[in-house]
Amino acid sequence: MARRPRFVAWFEQLSKQDVALAGGKGANLAEMARANIPVSPGFIVTSDAYFHFLKQTGLGGEIRRLLEPLNVDDTQQLKEVSDRIKEEFSRPPIPQEIARAIKRAYRKLGGGLVAARSSATAEDLPEASFAGQQRTFLNVQGEGEVLTAVKGCWASLFEARAIFYREQQGFDHLTVGLAVPVQQMVQSEVSGVMFTVEPLSNDRGKILIEAAYGLGEAIVSGELTPDRYMVDKVNLSIMEKQIAKQEWQIIKNYQATGIENANVKVPTASSEQDKQKLADKEIVALAKLGKLLEDLYQFPQDIEWAKQDKKLFVVQTRAVTTLGMKEQKLAEIKAEPILIGEAASLGIASGPVRIIPEPSQIHKVRKGDILVAEMTSPDFIPAMKRAVAIVTDKGGRTSHAAIVSRELGIPCVVGTEKATHILTDDTVITVDGSRGRVYQGKVVERRVSVTSASMRGKLKTKTKVYVNLAQPGLAGKVAARDVDGVGLLRAEFIIAQIGEHPRFMLREKREGKFMDALAHGISSFTKAFYPRPVVYRTSDFKTNEYRNLKGGEEYEGIEENPMIGYRGCSRYIQDLDIFKLEIEAIKRVRERYDNLWVMIPFVRLPDEMAQIKKVFEVEGLLGSPNFKLWMMVEVPSNVFLIDEFVATGIDGISIGSNDLTQLILGIDRDNSRLAHMFDERNQAVMQAMEKVITTCTNKGVTSSICGQAPSFYPELTERLVKWGITSVSVSPDMIDKTREIIAAIEARLSDSST
Repeated sequence: MARRPRFVAWFEQLSKQDVALAGGKGANLAEMARANIPVSPGFIVTSDAYFHFLKQTGLGGEIRRLLEPLNVDDTQQLKEVSDRIKEEFSRPPIPQEIARAIKRAYRKLGGGLVAARSSATAEDLPEASFAGQQRTFLNVQGEGEVLTAVKGCWASLFEARAIFYREQQGFDHLTVGLAVPVQQMVQSEVSGVMFTVEPLSNDRGKILIEAAYGLGEAIVSGELTPDRYMVDKVNLSIMEKQIAKQEWQIIKNYQATGIENANVKVPTASSEQDKQKLADKEIVALAKLGKLLEDLYQFPQDIEWAKQDKKLFVVQTRAVTTLGMKEQKLAEIKAEPILIGEAASLGIASGPVRIIPEPSQIHKVRKGDILVAEMTSPDFIPAMKRAVAIVTDKGGRTSHAAIVSRELGIPCVVGTEKATHILTDDTVITVDGSRGRVYQGKVVERRVSVTSASMRGKLKTKTKVYVNLAQPGLAGKVAARDVDGVGLLRAEFIIAQIGEHPRFMLREKREGKFMDALAHGISSFTKAFYPRPVVYRTSDFKTNEYRNLKGGEEYEGIEENPMIGYRGCSRYIQDLDIFKLEIEAIKRVRERYDNLWVMIPFVRLPDEMAQIKKVFEVEGLLGSPNFKLWMMVEVPSNVFLIDEFVATGIDGISIGSNDLTQLILGIDRDNSRLAHMFDERNQAVMQAMEKVITTCTNKGVTSSICGQAPSFYPELTERLVKWGITSVSVSPDMIDKTREIIAAIEARLSDSST
C-alpha cells in the first residue's frame, strides 16, 4: 500500500535519516532537536508537499518540456528558462490541503517572525552538495507571507545556478525534491561561525570560534573582521583571543514590508565597538556545543550559531569539507644562507651551479644542474626543463622564471640581486624555494609529506579550477590531475620553440611551417584535456621578445617601454596578415578538438575588441559550436569601461592580475627594489577586480583570473569566489590546494544563503 503523504512534520518527529522527506538541512535540524541541541523551534514543510504541488498543478510536465532543449552552457538561455519556470510556480495557488497544514503549524508555533529555508533532498550527500543553490526568506510574518515564502523556496529549486549544478552532477531535475524548514527567527545580538577543527592546519584538538555583533551574514560574506577565539577541545580552555573593532552590524530592517529586503546595516554604538563580543563563559559554552555536535555526527562540524537574550542557538551545522590535505613539510635548515631572495616556487633541491648570461649558452645546462641567470626568457625553456632549481638576480614571484618553475615543479628563488656575481660554475648549492634562501653546499635532502586530492577523493566545486600552462610536454601529466581545464595556454612558449619571426617566415614563404608547428603545439593541450576547455591566449610577445627570434631585428623596432608598447590586440589589427596565420592554426586544431577557446590579450579600447571579434566572425569561428571568445582584463581601461567591452559580445573575461597590478600601481614587477610594493591585494587592485567580476556576473558573462595572485594568496581566492567569479586558473602546484580552498568557501557561502 502506498505511503500516505505527510505535508508537515515537527523537528522532534524526524531525524537525520529522513533526508528524503526533510532534505539535508531539515534532517540536520531535526536530529539536533532530538538531541536537545538548542535550535530555534520549528516545523518542516516536507518534500511530499512539494511533489504534491507539482502533481496537482501539472507543473512537472511543463518543467520537463522547458528543460529538455536547454543548453546550460548558454548563459542567456539558462536564465530565460529559469525565469520562465519560476514564473510558472507563481501562478497556481498552493493546494488547500497543504495550505491548511502549513497555517495550522504556523499558529501552533506561536506565529510572529519566522525564517523559511530551502532544504533539497539531494543536499549534503557525500557525492553532491546542493546547499546554497536555493533561497532563504528571513523575518517572515503572517500566514499569507509564510505561504508565499514556501512557494518561493519551491521555485528556487529552479534558479539558474541550481539547474546548472544538477545538470553537471547528472541529477534528474524532477526527482530532486525540496522541503522547507520554518523556524522562529533568532534576532541575534551576537552571531558567528564555529569549526570543531582548526580549519587551516586541520588540528582536531582545537575549536575555532568567530563572533560579531548582529546577524551572521556579515561574517560569512567577509564584509567585516570578527573576533576570533581558539579553544582547546580537550579541556575547553581558551588558548587565544583576537578582538576586532566592529563599527557596524546587520540587523532586521523594521521598516521593510513583505519578505524581501529584510535586513539593514547600522552603526555599532561607539562604546561597544572595541569590546569582546562573547564573554569567556559563553565561549566555553559554545565550544561545549561544538563538541556535542561533533560527537553526534562523528565528524568535525562547520556550525553557524547565534545569541539572543543571553541564550545560544545553533542555526545549522554540516560536516567540514576540507579535511585530508596536508601541507608540504620541509626539513629545517640551520645553515646561514649565502643569498636571500623571494620565494617563487616551492621545494628544496641541491646541485651544481650553471651560470647562463644569455640564451645562446643554454646548452651548457646539464640534467641536475641549478640554472643561475640574471633573469630568464622563453629562450631558456629547454635548459629550465633540465635544471633541478633556478636562481635569478632579478624578478619577482610573477616573473618568467617563477611562473615556469612552478609549472615544472622545481624550486626557484628570484630577485637575489647578486647570484650571478657571487656564485661560480660547478659549485654545489642548495636552493630553498619555499623560503627564498640559497645555501652553500648540499645542506639538506628534500622531505615532503603530502596527502593528495586523489587519495582523499575528489572535491567538487561550483567555481571551476583551471590551470596555467605553456609546456606541451607537461600537458598529459597535468591533465591527469583534478582540474577542469586550461584557463591560460600561453602562445609565446610554442612560438619561441619555432624560433623564427612569423613575418620572416611569411616572407620566406614558409608560413605553412609556422601554422603547422603552432597547431601541433596547441593540439598537445586540447588532446590531453579533451573535452575540458583549453583557453588559448593569442600571442603576446613584446617587441624586445620578437627581436630575439630569427629575423626579428629586421621587423621590430626598439621601444623604451615594451610593456606598454606595440603588443596584443593593437598589433593584431595592424599586422592582420600575421594574426590570420595564428587564426588558421586555431581553425586547424578545432577541426579535431572543439574544446579550444580563444582569449585576446592587452585590449586597450572597446573598438579594438569589436574589430577583432569581426575578424573571427569573417573567419567563420564565431558560428562554430562550443567556441568561446574571451578577453584579458589587464589594462585599467578594461576596468573603467567594462560595460562597453562586454557589450562587444565577448563570452568571457580573464583577469591578468600581474599586468593589471603593474599598470594600476605603476610598478615594474621585475624590479627587485620595488618587489615589496607589488601586491595584488592592494586596495586599488582589489576594487578593480571586484568591479569587473560583479559586472560580468550581472551581465551573464563568465569571469576568470589567470594571473599568479590566487596561487599565492588564498584570502584573495576567497574574495573572488564571494564576488561570483566563474573560474580560477592557477599554476600546477596549486591545483589541489586551490580546489580545497574554494570547496571550503563555497560550503560556507552555501549554508549562509539558505
